[in-house]
Amino acid sequence: MNEATASAAHIFLQLAIILAACRICGELMRRLGQSPVIGEMIAGVLLGPSLLGAVAPGISEWLFPDDGRPILFAIAQIGLTLYMFTIGLEFRSDMLREHWKKALSVSAAGILAPFVFGTALALWMVRMEGFFNSGVSPLLAVLFMGSAISITAFPVLARIISEHGLTKTFTGTIGLAAGSIDDVVAWILLAAVLGGMSGTPFLLFVALGGGVLYTLICLVFMRPVWGMLEKRCGEGMTLGFAAVFLMLGGWFTDMIGLYSVFGAFVLGLSVRRGGQAEKIIEKTGPLTTAFLLPVFFAYSGLNTSIALVDSPMLWLVCGLIILASVGGKLGACYVAARFGGSSRSDALMVASLMNARGLMELILLNISLHAGLISQTLFTMLVIMAIVTTLMAAPGVNVSRRLAASGC
Repeated sequence: MNEATASAAHIFLQLAIILAACRICGELMRRLGQSPVIGEMIAGVLLGPSLLGAVAPGISEWLFPDDGRPILFAIAQIGLTLYMFTIGLEFRSDMLREHWKKALSVSAAGILAPFVFGTALALWMVRMEGFFNSGVSPLLAVLFMGSAISITAFPVLARIISEHGLTKTFTGTIGLAAGSIDDVVAWILLAAVLGGMSGTPFLLFVALGGGVLYTLICLVFMRPVWGMLEKRCGEGMTLGFAAVFLMLGGWFTDMIGLYSVFGAFVLGLSVRRGGQAEKIIEKTGPLTTAFLLPVFFAYSGLNTSIALVDSPMLWLVCGLIILASVGGKLGACYVAARFGGSSRSDALMVASLMNARGLMELILLNISLHAGLISQTLFTMLVIMAIVTTLMAAPGVNVSRRLAASGC
């Protein structure tokens, strides 16, 4: 067996183990009343140094060697890009237009309060070693922590809403609309951080200016292109062109510093709602969620080592991050929803949905770690926070339903 064949065989084994672990953990979470995606997040952590690397370091090193990580990273990026494209395809902009005032108030509270808490944490943590890499200024640390704590797991939120039959309800609509606004703001903050790390304001201008240009091209010029393809080409050709546009969009947004996930989401928004978007989702969705996305969770898990949080002080910091995240997001969104006229049950449901971090948090963290912004210790703490806050979503929804049944 030559080297190339042996390498391919090893990748097949890696993928088989990753997929099996994600399926098992996803099914366990489903039986516990949680979204299966949370099980996939946990499976990724278990395959990394937090469990497999701790109990069987030799097997872990053989199964996931350092020189094989770039291949997993590439597969994970393709999976993320496809997934964010489908999220853009499913996004209902009409919901945002219909309830924009209430969504904006909930979103603003869910951004400002966590940002204040994140600022306090960042200014404290940046003075200590082991959290941010050298050269990271207090301003960049503040912007990063603000975006990391204020982000909402829009894909997980959408899946929880769908699984609980909340898609066409008031609370589901407000949650989706407010969550989408929060994530857009968080990505803008992250773009500012990554541009600021370069030390060249021109690169920040390129990122933001290029992002605006790309958005305009997608939403103005691409929509008639999709319509033309639908009329003149069959489903197979349309899907083929969609793949080409998606890869070009990912390339462009990667080059300007906004990353392919942004390009994929905006391109998905450009596709006409109705038959065309649904057909693309039907063709690409199952492959993405069942095969490609678990690779991203595994790659995130390989960078997560709970053993790095190895002192009472570090666990104190981790606890404060979780408290700031929950208090800033769940608490602020609940208060904003109540002031907007929602009942206690509806306000709790919206706040519980907004509090979930999940996949979007992991995307943000992986980008920041890859860019050299944060340490693996802070990465691990924020992964723990993402899992904890996402686990809180389903119980929060169930409690709010019981409150609604009792007339609250």
